[in-house]
Amino acid sequence: MSSLPFLTNKQFMKKTGFLSALLASALLISCGGDGQSGNGTNGPAGGTTETTTVGTGETNTASGAENQAATGSTPSNTTGAGTGAPLSEGDQTFVRKAAMSGMMEQQSSQMAQERATDDRVKSFAAMMVRDHTQANQELMSLARSRGLMLPADSLDLQTQKHLAAMQKMQGRAFDKHFMQMMATGHDKDVAEFQRAANNLQDAELKGWAAQKLPVLKMHQDSAKAITKALK
Repeated sequence: MSSLPFLTNKQFMKKTGFLSALLASALLISCGGDGQSGNGTNGPAGGTTETTTVGTGETNTASGAENQAATGSTPSNTTGAGTGAPLSEGDQTFVRKAAMSGMMEQQSSQMAQERATDDRVKSFAAMMVRDHTQANQELMSLARSRGLMLPADSLDLQTQKHLAAMQKMQGRAFDKHFMQMMATGHDKDVAEFQRAANNLQDAELKGWAAQKLPVLKMHQDSAKAITKALK
């Protein structure tokens, strides 16, 4: 039977310390030696990267566009057409009539600027193009704000045929026809806008009709005076 080697106290302490270090390393490997921790993930070169938990009271702005695309929602500060109350049926009827009349007067006056021979007719046509272009733009904008879309330059078939027939007229015959058409048309316009200024339900549209009424009466008087002078 062989005898055990005799260790001094100093040798025994050194061996005991070495075994303790080995045991501690083993415990470290078993608990966290895989390079991960409870609140981190593997980072470069074996390091760890901390993660942050976002609370429910915070907004993730980076994913805002994706959330909007997924849900179909729009931001609350987005503005567009239809910001006012919808127009009544009677108000809509007036808007459509006024828009159609304005477009006809504008387009026929553009033709008169090119084809008329009388200087007074040419000057009247230029005034009509200026005033009715502005009025038409204002009316379309107001209608659009109430959710009512109007065609920008579409005339009914009867008016298109009338304008096509005017293209074949020349000289004084054209001048007389154009001015007679303007005088008759503005008689109707003044009557329509007078009723609108008194009876429309939409306050802004009603005010617009009242504002345009003096301009239309001036057109009416000028058309009648020039028509009379051409006879």
